[in-house]
Amino acid sequence: MKFGGMVATKIDDWQIFPYLESLGYDSGWAPDSQMIWSDCYATLSLAAWHTSTIKLGTGVAIAGTRLAPVTAHSIASINRIAPDRTFLGIGTGHTAMRVMGQQPVSPTAFRSYLQTVRGLLDGEEVDYSLNGETRPIRFLDRQLGCLNLADRVPIYVAANGPRALEATGAYGDGRIGAGNEPTKVFSRNMERIQQGAAKADRTLPDDFFTSVMTYACVLKPGETLDSDRVIEETGAEVISTLHFWYELYLQRGSDAFVQDSVRGLWEDYKAYVETEMPLERRHQMIHTGHCAFLPPAERRFVTPDLIEASGGLVGEADQIIDRIRTLEAAGLGQIVLLPPIAAARQNFKDFSEQVMARY
Repeated sequence: MKFGGMVATKIDDWQIFPYLESLGYDSGWAPDSQMIWSDCYATLSLAAWHTSTIKLGTGVAIAGTRLAPVTAHSIASINRIAPDRTFLGIGTGHTAMRVMGQQPVSPTAFRSYLQTVRGLLDGEEVDYSLNGETRPIRFLDRQLGCLNLADRVPIYVAANGPRALEATGAYGDGRIGAGNEPTKVFSRNMERIQQGAAKADRTLPDDFFTSVMTYACVLKPGETLDSDRVIEETGAEVISTLHFWYELYLQRGSDAFVQDSVRGLWEDYKAYVETEMPLERRHQMIHTGHCAFLPPAERRFVTPDLIEASGGLVGEADQIIDRIRTLEAAGLGQIVLLPPIAAARQNFKDFSEQVMARY
């Protein structure tokens, strides 16, 4: 098992990437969310310049906010500074699109986007459509050395739906999931990726990248899930689960997916959203603090039941190690942790010393 660190992208805190490297993390991820955080590529350029071994990339880039050629050129620019250490994580935009009141990119458009980015990064000429016109495009004047296309940039796709999973099999070098999926769900998703590869006449490599973005908190002996420290280290991520559930509830028109153990809390949260957040501003307000801090008004929703339902790696070190072994046995290759900003360094340090060092 390998381990990565994802951070709320803050350009004047690029030092956290060398810190992750010093702790032994294998990868560092900078999310792309234009209405919340700093620019991911500008931040990655500083991280790349000040590190030497850790792999660096977007966690994840958003197809709906940048043209495909722009995304390809941006990550190829980072690859110029960090050759053979650069990857592109990419998704449809759960948060980045919705905080603008827009929907994530459709599966059909996302597949086309991945095809364009993969072709350009491979140095190919591709047919590119924009504003109803299709033209052949390729990177020009490569002799200037402004981009690095020689060292292959792997694409890791954030995919959960069946069509996005098939597109991952067709064009991706790996997948990053959200939350710790049950083994049956993980296996089903991998089968869909395999099916997508087969439809594209492609054989997935043995080292196809499988990862999950989650959070962790190593409990001290006798510490409980309702302690202040645990809430501070997990609350932002736990509450982001509710944010996601609410968006999913709107999309599906049903909340049958919510677990019975937190049904009462979920009903309270829905009432809170629908009474405290005006409809015309709800798209701005619902993601407040997204994975970075816990809004004070939402602290009451961070309960032991919700912590357990949201699937983070929370427990004493031995318990976490046992869970990781189960995930690895199911085929997971990397765990990527995203702690809140205020607790990030201590959280990464605790996990490195108490879990990674013993794993």
